[in-house]
Amino acid sequence: MLAIQAVRAGGPEVLEVVDVPVPTAGSGQILVRHEAVGLNFIDTYQRSGLYPMKLPAVLGLEGAGVVEAVGEGVSRFAAGDRVAYGNGPLGAYAEFHVVPEDRAVRVPLGVETTTAAAAMLKGMTAEFLLRRCVPVKQGDWVLVHAAAGGVGTILTQWAKALGAKIIGTAGSEDKAALATGNGADHVILYNDEDVAARVREITDKAGVRVVYDGVGAATFQGSLDSLARRGTLVTYGNASGQAPSLTPFELQKRGSLFLTRPTLFDYITTTEELDESAGALFEVIGSGAVKIDIGQTFPLAETRRAHEVLEARGTTGSTLLIP
Repeated sequence: MLAIQAVRAGGPEVLEVVDVPVPTAGSGQILVRHEAVGLNFIDTYQRSGLYPMKLPAVLGLEGAGVVEAVGEGVSRFAAGDRVAYGNGPLGAYAEFHVVPEDRAVRVPLGVETTTAAAAMLKGMTAEFLLRRCVPVKQGDWVLVHAAAGGVGTILTQWAKALGAKIIGTAGSEDKAALATGNGADHVILYNDEDVAARVREITDKAGVRVVYDGVGAATFQGSLDSLARRGTLVTYGNASGQAPSLTPFELQKRGSLFLTRPTLFDYITTTEELDESAGALFEVIGSGAVKIDIGQTFPLAETRRAHEVLEARGTTGSTLLIP
């Protein structure tokens, strides 16, 4: 089968097309024939060495397709079932992948497998951020960085459905228009405007209750300065590099702030948590409250180019790799 392997840590040039044997499902595992594979920023962190891992390795944590075969003892799925997964195991950049049955979920009727592949990791990230990390309530002011990006488009729509007042940030007029179309009440062009100053202006100097920041280094200071008293900064990604360190006193002097650096994997540690998170995601997709924007697709063999476009901020919404 065709697969994409990172031969060493580095830029997109370390990704190589390889021909490897189709794996076999072992005990408690299912063999998934991919119809689509999700591309995520975490893939670039693993490829670059920011998140160290043993290389060479086939990358990718998210995919959807059809169960080709099941291993011994599997009771959760049968051959022919449509399934998706969004938190590994590593190896999704391939035509087939072996996944533990307790890490996959059934794709419900009415949801395309391509939609599931585009939504699982980003959508479950949005779910835990909005519903469990810092639960958003009616009337809350929320700042969403990269509001036209993969997680940002879902966060914005879902927060709007929860009744939040949303300020998004974007890097261009086109992306600002996308954010507005997804429900952002205000959009700040971060290349042209002082984000914190505009947030204070929009909120009548009060600031926002929560900032969801997947950008990292470039936005960290502005995120802190945008928060209301006792507000929370949720820094969940490193698209521009890791956020800097700070002393606890910086949180005190800005109004008894809270800071957290969560990861999806700690919010879906059990099969029950996984099913609940994915179920909530599929529910808002099915209701129409959240529409999954597949902004671009690439053939699996062109994964290197997909990484280049992603890191150049040339994507909107979700990106799929098609075997």
